[in-house]
Parts: sequence; structure tokens; C-alpha cells
Amino acid sequence: MSEIDRATVAKIARLARLKIDEDALEPMAGELTKILDWVEQLSEVDTDNIAPMSSPVDAKLRWRDDAVTDGNVRDKVLKNAPHDEYGFFAVPKVIE
Repeated sequence: MSEIDRATVAKIARLARLKIDEDALEPMAGELTKILDWVEQLSEVDTDNIAPMSSPVDAKLRWRDDAVTDGNVRDKVLKNAPHDEYGFFAVPKVIE
């Protein structure tokens, strides 16, 4: 991988709207070069026969029955409303 120079770091900082001091450009160039070298090293790993996964732990979710556990509480809920009409919350009209 080629080295990232100060001008490239300054351009990246300008595009990202970041303010980086002139004396910090050289160390940042070295850090970015190391990061890109590491990413290049990762691309060398053979992952052809590896199944994709979302977690390293093979955990299964516990399922529950899809059943209504509470209901028929409309009147209790509507007690919280300042106004109700026809069994629903009533709100003031905001669009003419």
C-alpha cells in the first residue's frame, strides 16, 4: 500500500469538514497509512467457505405465543384523554 502524504490528509480533512492543525497532518498520515495497511491485510483472509453470521454466539430466540394478554380497557385508557368522541381520542382540527 502506498503511503498517504500530508496533502492527502489535508484534502480528506477538508472534505470531511474537519480542522486539523498543520503539525498534526504528518502523524495523521502515518496513522491512516497503518489503518489502510491493516484493511489490506484483512482482505487477504480466505472467507470463501465461511458462512455469514450476525453473531459469534449460536443463540436461538425463545418464542412466545402470539396471544392478546390484555384488552377491553378502552374506557380506562380514554379516562386519560381530555376529550373523546365515539370511543377515540378527540384532538383539535389543525388543517383547514
